[in-house]
Amino acid sequence: MAGEQATELTLWTIHGERVVDDTRRARLSIAEVELPDGVRFEQYVIRAPRAAMVAVLDEQGRLLLMRRHRFVLDRWVWELPGGYVDDDEDPADCAVREVEEETGWRPKSVEPLLSFQPWVGTADAENLLFLARQADHIGTPVDVNEAERVDWIPLDKSREMIARGEIAGAGTIIAVLELIARQARGEL
Repeated sequence: MAGEQATELTLWTIHGERVVDDTRRARLSIAEVELPDGVRFEQYVIRAPRAAMVAVLDEQGRLLLMRRHRFVLDRWVWELPGGYVDDDEDPADCAVREVEEETGWRPKSVEPLLSFQPWVGTADAENLLFLARQADHIGTPVDVNEAERVDWIPLDKSREMIARGEIAGAGTIIAVLELIARQARGEL
């Protein structure tokens, strides 16, 4: 009972939310929020469709990554393949489709790795991470707009790339750190 009371004491109250823009890839709104101490303010809220990404590892412990330009940051970064899950699409099917389209590799199978929300104070943007342990090369990537380069990067080198800022996206960083932790525990 005490835990429930504490939860209620810290619960924020939403008095309303008005949509500013609504597109296929994101809905931007402004919520009128009241804190438990009575302070009221407006908060931008972003709601995005679920995204699926795949960490593809080969037999040598290398990770399939794509080098691409991210215009919002105006930086070249390395990322996992992935994309938005279409309505009524199975997230695992989306994950496989995105790897094929963006890299030209077809994962033999995928399994859930973990899920996360990258920006919980402002956005609802669930990201589903999958793991594939092998992939077959099926040809040139279908989506030429996605990657400047596709390469197999040793997992330990990918950790160094995070430290240098060459990997900047939350999903790729989370996947690399989770895979390194599993490797250290002998689970890979």
